[in-house]
Amino acid sequence: MPDRIMFVQLKTGYDTDAGPSWIANVRFSKSWSTIYFHDRTLRRVTGTAYANYDSNFYDVDSGERYWVSGPKRDKTDARYGSEKPIVEDDARAPYEAFLNGESLPGRKRG
Repeated sequence: MPDRIMFVQLKTGYDTDAGPSWIANVRFSKSWSTIYFHDRTLRRVTGTAYANYDSNFYDVDSGERYWVSGPKRDKTDARYGSEKPIVEDDARAPYEAFLNGESLPGRKRG
């Protein structure tokens, strides 16, 4: 699967939306149930083992919880937090083009 530019936020160990976050290229598995990000393997939350309304992926090695979603043009990616995400260098140009109205790579409608 090709890389996708996504908003990724660490939830474990931080109060509501206060964890570090990134705008970064992530790689999805063919089934879209696993993400590879920063040398971590994040698996989609299913069932009740890691169920949490505030996270949708967890690190298979550490159990840390993450929120992963497509970035928003209005930059309101974190629901309650005021911290700005780190925009990684390899995602910067396409992300800035997205903020100016272009589609993200691999997406037809944004």
